[in-house]
Amino acid sequence: MTLWLAIGALAVLSFTCKALGPALFGGRTMPPRTQAVIALTAPALLAGFVTVDVLGPHWNTLDLTATAGLAAVPLLLWCRAPLPVALIAAVAVTALLRLVLSR
Repeated sequence: MTLWLAIGALAVLSFTCKALGPALFGGRTMPPRTQAVIALTAPALLAGFVTVDVLGPHWNTLDLTATAGLAAVPLLLWCRAPLPVALIAAVAVTALLRLVLSR
């Protein structure tokens, strides 16, 4: 439940920033550094959510199957696989590991 509240709060905050930006700056453009910070805020928060979800609420319940699935994504992207292929492969790696380890 807390994760969904955080996602909802992030969505509201993102919408508010995107709505207030043009209102505050009018026809002017924001400095490039400010634009870069705003553009990187959502991916950084998403990475934090994924980290907390994989490591558990108190960072003490590491899910090795999810970690292996997450590790597959940058490896496949480095090999120039398309993002949807990398994401499907991550799910497959996680599912296969959970199937093997559950026996």
